[in-house]
Amino acid sequence: MVTATETSPAVIRPRAAARERWAWYLYDFGNSAYASVILLAVYAAYFKQQVVGGAEGTRLWGLAVGIAMLVVALIAPILGAIADFSASKKRFLFFFTAQACVFTALLIFVDTGRVIEGMVFFILAEIGYRGAQVFYNSLLPEIAQPEEVGWVSGIGWAIGTIGGTLLLVILLPILANIKGTMVIRIAFIVTAAWFMGFAMPAFAWLRERSTPQPLPQGTSYLGIGFRQALQTLRKARHYREFIKFVIAFLIYNDGVMMTLDFAAIIGAVLFGMNQQDLIIFVIAVQITNIFGSYVFGWLADRWSAKKSLLLSIGMMIAAVAWMYFTGTVLGFYLVGALAGFAMAGVQSVSRSMVSVLSPPGQSAEFYGFFAVAGRTSSFIGPAVYGWLAYRMALWYESRGLATLAAEQQGQRIAILSIGLFLLVGAAILLSVNEKKARMANTLIMEPASTPSES
Repeated sequence: MVTATETSPAVIRPRAAARERWAWYLYDFGNSAYASVILLAVYAAYFKQQVVGGAEGTRLWGLAVGIAMLVVALIAPILGAIADFSASKKRFLFFFTAQACVFTALLIFVDTGRVIEGMVFFILAEIGYRGAQVFYNSLLPEIAQPEEVGWVSGIGWAIGTIGGTLLLVILLPILANIKGTMVIRIAFIVTAAWFMGFAMPAFAWLRERSTPQPLPQGTSYLGIGFRQALQTLRKARHYREFIKFVIAFLIYNDGVMMTLDFAAIIGAVLFGMNQQDLIIFVIAVQITNIFGSYVFGWLADRWSAKKSLLLSIGMMIAAVAWMYFTGTVLGFYLVGALAGFAMAGVQSVSRSMVSVLSPPGQSAEFYGFFAVAGRTSSFIGPAVYGWLAYRMALWYESRGLATLAAEQQGQRIAILSIGLFLLVGAAILLSVNEKKARMANTLIMEPASTPSES
């Protein structure tokens, strides 16, 4: 056993160079543009309203998001283990980033009625985007000291939000003054180029600090990935606080992802917002998100990551309740501002919590299992929301309500499911002992076993 007082590269490491941190921040600056344009402001509403139409668009959107999340859930722990063993986080990051950018650009071919292409290209882009996040997040402990993880994560989130907002500001006058679907589809190519352009410094400047282990004779990286993943799963049961946190995250993250994936659809259906209105709405949300990133990053380091998370989830629950009852566009904007501020805390502090609760030297593995929880829950949440909104719309229509009014009622019922996921996740998070986990990971480090061991 190695104590924290002994010299160990897994415990004591030099501070990362400034340009490495900026490379990490700039990657977030680029990939947040994908989230802003594809998930929040443009493609979600475009797919639902223009490509498909009606309540069926909501159902298929939820299904497409869910499929992508499920695929990432299945592959993330295996690839995370391979990345740790072979010191290839950056290579995996590049592969998935390239996949996200290519298929985001291909969305230019998705016009009205081209539902299959719209789903397939989006699913592949989303797999790339979410898969890349596993390896991007796993690099956080390599560029930040333990006591500043929350702060660095919060800064990265804020800079990322600025990037997503800036691209929307650039696209807004173009989409407002040029009519037709072609200009909307051109926005997808611009997003792909933006993402890849700002990701390039990460590939050039970030250092892979871990050392690759020799591949034992008669084994393959895929076999090592499965074995390491199983070892991590067996080992994880000894990290009770991490497991409890992952279970809580699995549930409350549903609420977050449902809010993100359906915000544009809610705005379009309940409040009649057009594409330009939705972009303005998302810009307003992103501005409060920036402030939330700084505030909750500061709170996580100086107060407590767990308390910061609980506060941000509580604010999200308040926003959901407000969204259910509001009937005005102004009310929806105010709800979005509150949700944007709170969501920054939920997402950025959750990311830093993994670094706090996981054992040293196994960041990609544990971030991989963190991704399993996030993507598995994200499969369930959007599928539940899409199905519930669709079925309730049909039910209200069968009771004599007009089609639009029935669809609006279906959306309101589905909104309640968001709050339920947040409440249950917060209740489980209350049982996580953050101080106990920090003490275990600071004072004691078990030597990592190799795949050749029995």
